[in-house]
Amino acid sequence: MQRDSFLSRLRAGSETFDLLIVGGGASGLGAALDAAARGHRVALIEQGDFAKGTSSRSTKLVHGGVRYLGQGNISLVKSALHERGLLLRNAPHLAHPMPFVIPNYSWWGGPYYAFGLTLYDAVLANYCECVGLVKVNGLVAGVQARDLETGAEFAIRAKAVINATGVFVDALRKFDEPAGKPMVTVSQGVHLVLPREFLPGSSALMIPKTADGRVLFAIPWHDKLVVGTTDTPNVPASTEPRALPEEVGFIMDHAQQYLARDPSESDVLSVFAGLRPLVRKDGAGSTAALSRDHTIAISTSRLITLTGGKWTTYRKMAEDVIDQAERVAGLAHKPSPTGSLAIHGAADIAGIERTLQFYGSDAAGIAASMKADPALAAAVHPALAIRQGEVLWHVRNEMARTVEDVLARRTRSLVLDAKAAIEAAPLVARLLAKELRRDDAWVAAQVRDFTALARGWLLKAPAATTPKRNAPLVA
Repeated sequence: MQRDSFLSRLRAGSETFDLLIVGGGASGLGAALDAAARGHRVALIEQGDFAKGTSSRSTKLVHGGVRYLGQGNISLVKSALHERGLLLRNAPHLAHPMPFVIPNYSWWGGPYYAFGLTLYDAVLANYCECVGLVKVNGLVAGVQARDLETGAEFAIRAKAVINATGVFVDALRKFDEPAGKPMVTVSQGVHLVLPREFLPGSSALMIPKTADGRVLFAIPWHDKLVVGTTDTPNVPASTEPRALPEEVGFIMDHAQQYLARDPSESDVLSVFAGLRPLVRKDGAGSTAALSRDHTIAISTSRLITLTGGKWTTYRKMAEDVIDQAERVAGLAHKPSPTGSLAIHGAADIAGIERTLQFYGSDAAGIAASMKADPALAAAVHPALAIRQGEVLWHVRNEMARTVEDVLARRTRSLVLDAKAAIEAAPLVARLLAKELRRDDAWVAAQVRDFTALARGWLLKAPAATTPKRNAPLVA
């Protein structure tokens, strides 16, 4: 996937795409895949990196949603469980079954929880921001885009535009209807990452009822333990949200009750926060009680907005929005094939080296590059299971443009061990610079910028005084 060639097609302005998607998270990328798999010509732009926001900051769990049973939302649970089954089949290198241990304190608890329990012809560009809409006779006919690497602006035309920008959908909607009412409210969820020893064995842990009514999980993941999440309502939309002291305290309090031993702040390898776009409902109480059902809205000028939903049901969200987009764009309806479409890389992982299994069929190419040049088999850091050959693969084949792209999303380094990721940044920057033909000043800037960002994923002790409501806990 070559960003430069894709951008050249977008900047040329000679194509009118069937569908243009703004937003490169799970919903937007899922919609692009669905549309391209149907045979439509698709373009997608993302202002940051793919999955930089909500999509990369989840609990790493594909599940039906136990909390929604208590809300009586059986249809959402059934839909999510169906989608979970499809992911297990279509992405065996990325999703696998996980047994759970669930504390149960009443006779009825057991039955209750047992009941619940290579894109095609698509043009993609990250670091390409939508800065306005193109309208013809009052109808949306494309967007005005800006390449954030060069500053160049250009128009991209399409028969229909889909707004899939997550917590930022209302900002894009302002280009269409400046006086329009907001569609979403934003809540924040925080996770802590601990060494695996805090939950021995092969099972995950679900704490079904916490003080605020949420479900708390402890999930073994890449030889670490992810513990979360929280639900803090009405936070501002941000590209880099930060954990609040009370959120971290809430997770630590519960972790100390249920894990094999009490974790301390010095045990926390990483702390990350993610934002959820929740469809506004008049009179709703806490955001934990708001439904995660997705919503598709079409404005009078034909801007299509997809919001709400949950990670597990991204494929169904994509299918539904493309069904609507076909009608808006005047395209012949084609049924979605994604229910049986294998995700890129899908392969039997039994014969693949353990540290490369999540690459699926791509693992062979990475292994071959390291065999051809043994120096590429060296790790980028002793505490990280990432090798130099993987970094080059991400640049050449997965549109990685920055140190953050590699260490935060193409690999899970920042999530798994923020301190180690900071220490690995200089080497990763040099590898990127060689591939992207950047100079020493770029390397220095990349290391500086990543270090500043990654410090926000390190936990520090709270101040002795009571913190303000929105005071960040992390450095």
